[in-house]
Amino acid sequence: MGMLLLAAITTAGCRNEKSSLNQEITVMDRQNGEIKLALVQMNVVGGELDLNLQHAAERIARAAGEGAQLALLPEVMDLGWTHPSAKTLAFPVPGGKTFEQLANAARENQIYVVAGIVEKDADKTYNTAVLIGPDGKLLLKHRKLNELDIAHDLYDQGDRLNVCHTGLGTIGLMVCADAGAKEYAIQRSLGYMGADMILSPSSWAVVADHQNEKEPYGDTWRKNYKPVAREFQMWIIGVSNVGWLTAGPWKDWKCIGCSLVIDPDGNEVLQAPYGADADTIIYIDVEARERPARGTDWNEYWNKGK
Repeated sequence: MGMLLLAAITTAGCRNEKSSLNQEITVMDRQNGEIKLALVQMNVVGGELDLNLQHAAERIARAAGEGAQLALLPEVMDLGWTHPSAKTLAFPVPGGKTFEQLANAARENQIYVVAGIVEKDADKTYNTAVLIGPDGKLLLKHRKLNELDIAHDLYDQGDRLNVCHTGLGTIGLMVCADAGAKEYAIQRSLGYMGADMILSPSSWAVVADHQNEKEPYGDTWRKNYKPVAREFQMWIIGVSNVGWLTAGPWKDWKCIGCSLVIDPDGNEVLQAPYGADADTIIYIDVEARERPARGTDWNEYWNKGK
């Protein structure tokens, strides 16, 4: 742990326009610096939008107060994983209630925020991750691609992928099971795009009687994260919510945190506490590396290690 390469820029690197992911790329001179990242492993109550947004705002403020430059929140932290309220309490991004309250929290506390939320766009509903700048502006939006089959009737299909050049480096977004796409296609694509780190809002759940002492949670994500982090020399960080699922196909399952950080060598830096009541914030310092290759140069880079 240590320092992240900061980008010396005058404006944020990306923006969204009318649900497109058109990118404004700013020329950046990179220099050494450090970033403190907050893993906001927060309790999420199914369908309780206002309660969850208030909790998120409090956590964002606390993270900023502790010196964090970026707060990473869980998947669908506004309404809860597969809660049916997604059909009635989802709003546009940007402009809708959920996004605007998170944007206000980012702006008031001068902090980058990544969060998983439910997005409404015309007759579509998406499981979406957003990157919000310290000025409260939307920098990047990602709609989940590798959605679990049990959620297909609730969340619509995303159709694009991108990264964003920011004052903290180049950030890629994915959502939870995106990490498990065949041959890690989504993560690897973000690596080819030049991501210094992939941030993944997640919602990791187990059956009600799961006993972590007998079956420690997390190997699924280690298996997905570690090879790609090592290949592309980038950080991969997933943050899960905690709490009980009160509706949907996994009703009465529990979300258990275990948020995970993998470094550019493919090593596990930390795993956050387990449990439906493990509501906490974990702080880490990360150190990104200059991209060792680009495009077809990756093949030469990988061959050197053989």
